[in-house]
Amino acid sequence: MARRRYQRGTLRKRGQRDPYWELQWREDYIKPDGTIGRRLVPWKIGDVAKLTRREARKLADEKLRALNQGQYAPQSTIVSADYVERYLVPNFFPTLKLSTQKRYRRTLNIHLIPAFGKARLCDIGTLEIQRFVLAKMESGLSWECADHYRNLLSKIFETAKKWGYHSGPNPAAGIELPEKTPVREKHILELEQIPQLLGVLEKTVRTMVYLALLTGLRIGEILALNWASVDFGIGQIRVVRGYYRGMMGSPKTKCSRRSVPLPEVLRPVLMRLREQTATPEELVFHTSKGTPYNDSNLLHRDLKPAGRKLGIPWLNWHSLRRTHATLFQFAGGSLRDAQAQLGHSKMSTTLEIYTLPMPEQQRVTVEKLSVLMANDGRKDQNPEGPPLASQQIQ
Repeated sequence: MARRRYQRGTLRKRGQRDPYWELQWREDYIKPDGTIGRRLVPWKIGDVAKLTRREARKLADEKLRALNQGQYAPQSTIVSADYVERYLVPNFFPTLKLSTQKRYRRTLNIHLIPAFGKARLCDIGTLEIQRFVLAKMESGLSWECADHYRNLLSKIFETAKKWGYHSGPNPAAGIELPEKTPVREKHILELEQIPQLLGVLEKTVRTMVYLALLTGLRIGEILALNWASVDFGIGQIRVVRGYYRGMMGSPKTKCSRRSVPLPEVLRPVLMRLREQTATPEELVFHTSKGTPYNDSNLLHRDLKPAGRKLGIPWLNWHSLRRTHATLFQFAGGSLRDAQAQLGHSKMSTTLEIYTLPMPEQQRVTVEKLSVLMANDGRKDQNPEGPPLASQQIQ
């Protein structure tokens, strides 16, 4: 390792009309190709009229203290747009799912590159990023969008540090967002609405919807399902891939690769479909050409019209998955089982995002509680029937 060079720098006067003290020193920097270069750096200390040479020298020594103590790390001169195109996209994007790559590319092109593309990575600070995400929220974009921008910027600086193009701390790590407030009300189907919905749907879509309600599979997982993944012998469906916006790939997350029980009520329906199949690799649900259905077309052609007809215009594929999560636990399934069934990485996702309270079940539970309280915890009191909680209070 080369010996660290102690520097005092060059202190000199600059300017004729309004002279000022300037300090010059040499420091290492990272070239765009990743190699280390050395450059002359100027720094204006202050006006000659306000500072003596001794005072200017004292400020100069303080400026060079970190450099002389070995606390300085070379900074890259590469601008953000160049780093993204030359290093991030070719070396990081291939590790992502194609759908994630597309989303990241849209975010970079529309939001991040216009805002930070011309700035050097070393010149982008936490304050600039904080102002950026808050401005995006003030323009009408959602909390989720701002959180996505923050996370992608953090990933840019994380990879840049790992690959030697950024030596400072990650400026996106300290970004704070306002408290998240729900924008849209979450809905689930009530039990009596499920047969009504199934009754107005065309056969193929009806089977897909019923499968989604009984298993909690994502629509992309249903569209990617082939017969090789349906095991009638042990009554199991294996989720090994997903179909999203015209691309067949792996499931959304590692935990999404899972096995779920095959609902017995759907067994005869699926077996009849299986009889029309030539090979195990054939899709369970496919167009007349053998290609996967488009989830957006199914939504607007079948699901939305059915929802409007039944007075549930909010109906979509995601509401089916949320309905399954809620009814799964209502039927006695544990939160851990629901997490595994839905393929979530975190139990908090299952509980906080997908599971909604059922008012009628809450009412039944409150009335049971009223009986326990009235009978000092004994359930065998009052054989004529439990009084309502409202009667107990009166």
